Amino acid sequence: MKINTLVRLFTVALLAGAISFSASAKDQKALEAEAKISKADAEKIALEKVPGGKIKEGELEEEKGKLIWSFDVATEGSKNITEVNIDAKTGAVIAVDVETPKDEEKEAKDEAKSEKKEKKEKKHKKNKKEKDDDDDEKEKK
Repeated sequence: MKINTLVRLFTVALLAGAISFSASAKDQKALEAEAKISKADAEKIALEKVPGGKIKEGELEEEKGKLIWSFDVATEGSKNITEVNIDAKTGAVIAVDVETPKDEEKEAKDEAKSEKKEKKEKKHKKNKKEKDDDDDEKEKK
């Protein structure tokens, strides 16, 4: 009985992970479909704001209700990173912020906390659903 329950839980966890991965890929595709400015064009705009810079990382995301291209631009001889946000629909520069290594470390920690909280909430919802399903199954018997 315990093995059967473990197999079920493992299967549910595996399926939840696959669904989550699939959903995030679909979300990214949906965001890309909304963008009027290509990533390549947005990169050119970002690099105009940081002469001599090189794109370290870039992503399309929704932030404060706006669809933006966000780029981390490194400059040779500096440990700082310049974050450049481009409106993905108009190509307008929304923000240019210089981040020190300490700022980046704090941002990474904040993102990790946020992701951990989201995972915990998803797990709680999944456990509640499993409990409800088990209750439904018991009622059928």
